[in-house]
Amino acid sequence: MKNHQADYSLAFMCQCFKVSRSGYYAWLRRKPCARHQQRILLDQQVKTLFHKHKQHYGAERLQRKLHKEDGRSYNPKTIAASLKRQGLVAKAARKFKATTNSKHNLPVFDNLLQ
Repeated sequence: MKNHQADYSLAFMCQCFKVSRSGYYAWLRRKPCARHQQRILLDQQVKTLFHKHKQHYGAERLQRKLHKEDGRSYNPKTIAASLKRQGLVAKAARKFKATTNSKHNLPVFDNLLQ
């Protein structure tokens, strides 16, 4: 409702969503609950650590790093939910593949350019 106040009247939106105007204004003034504040703080910590480690760490590694940094233990599922909420996906490391095989029996040409 807050985002669409320029397009529609508040009375119309309250009627559509079946909420009272006073209830809407009370909701605007209300502080977020403690759990929501902790979730916001955790999301910030997860995001900074995720980008600090070049987007390679998943939920379990981030959980271990968070435990080392602030001493609080989090469930990896909580960290995974935070990553999902923010749309952060860890990059998988590519496997090393050797492209040169110098131990072969094929003829080797002379280096003409030196």
